[in-house]
Amino acid sequence: QVELVESGGGLVQAGGSLRLSCVASGRIFSSSFMGWFRQVPGKEREFVAGIRWGVGNTYYADSVKGRFAVSRDKGENTLYLQMNSLNIGDPAVYYCGVDWGSYSTMASSYEYWGKGTQVTVSS
Repeated sequence: QVELVESGGGLVQAGGSLRLSCVASGRIFSSSFMGWFRQVPGKEREFVAGIRWGVGNTYYADSVKGRFAVSRDKGENTLYLQMNSLNIGDPAVYYCGVDWGSYSTMASSYEYWGKGTQVTVSS
């Protein structure tokens, strides 16, 4: 059993930055994949970025490449998402999730989710 708790969301001006955190309780296996997704009302949960917990390989959606950076602190069991150059396409509720299997951009592959943190961008 894994519990995930996100934090760090808030209101930021366009062009600004936020850093999201996701603290996991319970063991995260080296073979696991942890991902950040985002969701706006009426749309499906969308993959943003992810990382292979053990080796640290990272993956990004095209829409955030060069602006967002995913990282993790294995000792603290914490996943991060540094978001820079935020724009009007980024507001959403951001969720972290754990996939015990291989890298996946599909939300249905993830076994555990946090409750999300809201990101709002003002123009």
